[in-house]
Amino acid sequence: MHKALLFKKLKDELVQCTACNHYCKIAPDKCGICGVRQNKNGILHSLVYGLTSGSGVDNIEKKPLFHFLPGSPVFSIGTIGCNFGCDFCQNAWMSQCSKDKSIPVPPLYELSPEEIVTSCKEKNIKIIAYTYNEPFIFIEYAYNTAKLAKKAGIKNVFVSNGYGSPEAIDLVAPYLDAINIDLKSFSNTFYTKICKAKLEPVLENIKILYEKNTWVEITTLIIPNKNDSTQELEQIAQFIVSVSPAIPWHVIRFTPTYKMRHIPPTPDAKIKEAYRIGRRAGLKYVYAGNIHDEDRHSTYCPECRELLIKRDWGYTSIEKLKNGKCGKCSEKIEGVWK
Repeated sequence: MHKALLFKKLKDELVQCTACNHYCKIAPDKCGICGVRQNKNGILHSLVYGLTSGSGVDNIEKKPLFHFLPGSPVFSIGTIGCNFGCDFCQNAWMSQCSKDKSIPVPPLYELSPEEIVTSCKEKNIKIIAYTYNEPFIFIEYAYNTAKLAKKAGIKNVFVSNGYGSPEAIDLVAPYLDAINIDLKSFSNTFYTKICKAKLEPVLENIKILYEKNTWVEITTLIIPNKNDSTQELEQIAQFIVSVSPAIPWHVIRFTPTYKMRHIPPTPDAKIKEAYRIGRRAGLKYVYAGNIHDEDRHSTYCPECRELLIKRDWGYTSIEKLKNGKCGKCSEKIEGVWK
């Protein structure tokens, strides 16, 4: 148990957590919505500080981050708990176990910020990803690790639902190099019923993080008959363009899981339609995920369509990208390349 950085003391030993946009008011011995931030005697504590349910080395493309040091190995780490309750969660065994009693809590093992950074230095890994479950609910653990990593020349990336509070974003932003945010829908009804949250804070945080010069990429998991209408996909694409047409948009195929096992996988044709919608809206970089399609995994110059980065499942090859520009026409390609 570790004292939280982000909370306010209220009357009668109540506390208000300020790590995310739920701003939970928590009674003594109770937890907030995430299930891992607990009030003990009028002080908020993180129950998962220094504890991980999973860590390992994979590639940056799996986050997915396609315009951030492509092909680089990443040390990925997560804990348990989440401030969302998505019925389609792909990692429910980690994220929902803190509040869904039907899911057993997985084994947790100790891994301090110092040990994470030391391991990365020993293995010459230059990026740490805070992922698997929502990093803003273990913000103290992520923040202390990120500070040490930055001093060691290691970059930090979040994979997030985008529901961090302004206080949490301000805290971590100086150490956060990139973030992939799930924009799960453009319907507040979808967010409230299926995710147990609200849409507007996510939209606002995408704009805030972009303005703070954090490299931002967006992911939308496309679920049949839930968020896959042409109108809604157009709304998502148009919103991203309004922030910046250079933000990459990953449109991902849904597979049945958790409380949506009855819903069939997304047809490949729908993913390809979303890809076309994004390109038609003016997005420079749109990527299809969870389908076998090398063309829609790869990066092309938005000006001359030269192949710059070839991708096929776990394979990444830099082709004609030269110092952040197209090797053929010299068009600037937005991203972090070195």
